[in-house]
Amino acid sequence: MPVLPGESFQFFLRSILVVFIFGFSVSLNAQLCAGSLGDPAVNITFGSGGNNTGYTATNAYIYTSSSCPNDGYYTITNSTSGCFGNSWHTINSDHTGNGAFMLVNASFTPGDFFVTTVNNLCPNTSYEFAAWLMNVLNRTGIKPNITFSIETTGGVVLQQFSTGDILESFTPAWNQYGFYFTTPATNTPIVLRMTNNAPGGNGNDIALDDITFRPCGPIITSSIQGFSSTLNICEGNSSLYTFTSTVSSAYNSPLFQWQVSNDSGSTWKDIAGANSITYLRFPTGIGDYRYRLTVTEQNSGTILACRIASNYVEIYVHKKPVVYAGPDRIIFTGDSVHLSGTVTGENPTFYWRPPDNLSDINILNPIATPFIEKNYTLYATSGYGCKNEDAVIIKVVAGIFVPTAFTPNNDGKNDRWRIPFLDPLLGATVKVYNRYGQLVYQATGITIDWDGTYNGKEQPSGAYVYYITFNKKRKEMKGTFTLIR
Repeated sequence: MPVLPGESFQFFLRSILVVFIFGFSVSLNAQLCAGSLGDPAVNITFGSGGNNTGYTATNAYIYTSSSCPNDGYYTITNSTSGCFGNSWHTINSDHTGNGAFMLVNASFTPGDFFVTTVNNLCPNTSYEFAAWLMNVLNRTGIKPNITFSIETTGGVVLQQFSTGDILESFTPAWNQYGFYFTTPATNTPIVLRMTNNAPGGNGNDIALDDITFRPCGPIITSSIQGFSSTLNICEGNSSLYTFTSTVSSAYNSPLFQWQVSNDSGSTWKDIAGANSITYLRFPTGIGDYRYRLTVTEQNSGTILACRIASNYVEIYVHKKPVVYAGPDRIIFTGDSVHLSGTVTGENPTFYWRPPDNLSDINILNPIATPFIEKNYTLYATSGYGCKNEDAVIIKVVAGIFVPTAFTPNNDGKNDRWRIPFLDPLLGATVKVYNRYGQLVYQATGITIDWDGTYNGKEQPSGAYVYYITFNKKRKEMKGTFTLIR
């Protein structure tokens, strides 16, 4: 029997415990849970590998750092390849694809694989043990065959199952095994025994991963009143939703606790005050919210490992599409302009309104040829029905007016030289020269806004010449204006 110190012992104990139990595969004698399951009281994933995770062993299997352990050895690894003349599968990941697994090469002599004791289980409670196993041999050989037994410390067998021969496969194949048993009425320890029935040598080699030990209780079914178990809504939805559960009458004195998960069910958090069979949900922000009801008997309400959980109901709050109709535009009488809308979101559809003088209302950059000032609105709807909109104003002018004077004296009146109606998208280049022909201001494709300085120095009063060119076929403009101080 392995000798394991402290927490390492408990960890290995639990993992092997679950491993052992997990060995049942579709047995005709299996006792299946007809109710609901709780979260794993034991959840062994073997971490990320790279060490023995605290395992030591004597008179049983021995840890090795090799990813090709010999007979009677095991390792914790992320992968294995090229073992024993490539007679083993090349395994590049654990069962879930994001961690390590236990790799075992059976000893030559059949016998107990591991024996250990587990404490602090809920009394008179059914538990499911489950794990994922793989026969790593890729050709004909000795097939793994494991018997799992759960016993009292006095040797009374509570449940026992055998995997039978675990067959080879052409490609790496993880298969789940599991069974259920009931703890004694008193809160006594249980012994978990895993026995290797086949000899070692040419085969009898397994990979093991994701071992769980979960309480099983009477059935609990949760739902959203008036809806299915999944509801998609949009941000800003102010509706209240009622969750309710149907709880088996087999519970004598049940304690209720609603929980919420924001990470797709990986972790669950108790909702303060949500301790009845129904729960009223108030509006939340964007996100995926899962809810479930957990139930325990009054006499074990403080033991989290005794909780049984219902199915979850889900409310997904989706973000509205992000809609931008583009900047307001100024065009000259008789001109046309490309609108420049953008829409992002979950499979959005969109259109412009009104359709007046637009080339195509179902594209983001239609051509607009308004004869008068016009407002156009870009509407969008996501794949989940979430709506949003934005508007753009197109102003139609007869021409460009260039101010003939300005007074940059910081009195808040006419302090800057600006050219209204000069749309930046016209791509105009504006240059200003002093009376000596020196360029004192220049801007291209932006709003014209001169404060009367050059290199940080105030320019003197007097006449200045402006010169405007365009990136389209539009006549250049030039003239003078006066700076007054």
